[in-house]
Amino acid sequence: MTDDTDFHVGERADAQPRPTAFEAAPFVKSRPPEPTRFEVVLTAEATTRQKKQGEVQVNIPGFSPVRLYCDEQTPVGDDTAPPPLAFMCAGIGFCLMTHLTDIYTARGIAVKGLRLEQRVKFRTNLATMRELGHSTDGAMEHIETHVLIDSDEPQERIRDLMEEAENACMAHFALRNPIPWSSRLVLNGEEIAADEG
Repeated sequence: MTDDTDFHVGERADAQPRPTAFEAAPFVKSRPPEPTRFEVVLTAEATTRQKKQGEVQVNIPGFSPVRLYCDEQTPVGDDTAPPPLAFMCAGIGFCLMTHLTDIYTARGIAVKGLRLEQRVKFRTNLATMRELGHSTDGAMEHIETHVLIDSDEPQERIRDLMEEAENACMAHFALRNPIPWSSRLVLNGEEIAADEG
């Protein structure tokens, strides 16, 4: 671990991400009752050891591009920034909180305090199998979310708030539902592998 207690997490980026493997789509405003569709684009690169940095942009007008930094713990990394799973888990929790706060504000639900506590369980054989020359694998095994609300509102209204927020939360949707995915591997400008599911 570094002696520096300040992680370099990120800052507003000077420019939007510039992907080369696909063309980022412009935001198109929807007309009700059509849903709003948007995308988040990330371009990232590895630097030294386990350090990574990237620019991320939500393509909805008003969102600034952000440069984020990522690292791993010692001895494989330098512990200068959060690891990738910390960003992922924080994103899941913060996304749900965004929907909770948006909905209780829009619906006029009086909430005195909102706190989220979350535990995500993972497994990996990275530390044990790699040393033996075997391939590695990992998985997310369980996510446990506790939403703690202080309010004088009726229980039913708070239950409805939670149900609507979970249904609105795109991160929670991805956790609960299989979603289409695809990946490509490009070596020296030539695609050498592609997969989807």
